[in-house]
Amino acid sequence: MRNRILEVVPNATEIIKYKMPTFVVDGEPVAGLLSNKKHIGYYPYSGSVISQFSELAEKFVTTKGALHIPLDKPLPKSIVRKLIRARLALAK
Repeated sequence: MRNRILEVVPNATEIIKYKMPTFVVDGEPVAGLLSNKKHIGYYPYSGSVISQFSELAEKFVTTKGALHIPLDKPLPKSIVRKLIRARLALAK
């Protein structure tokens, strides 16, 4: 997941925010990751990002602010790209 995020935003700075690895672009957090027992939590740092992609609810467990990605089914780079672009668009 980390590598996919960095492929999409290679200029991102990695920090720890809310006790999780977070990727920041131009001062804005665009993605956070948190490992759990059965999934990886992907956090776009905006509740409105996930709601823009209703198809994600068909493939993944979602909450208002997170995607739960099964450990054996990594998030495709195309979806990572969409999520990060949507988050960056909100930051402008």
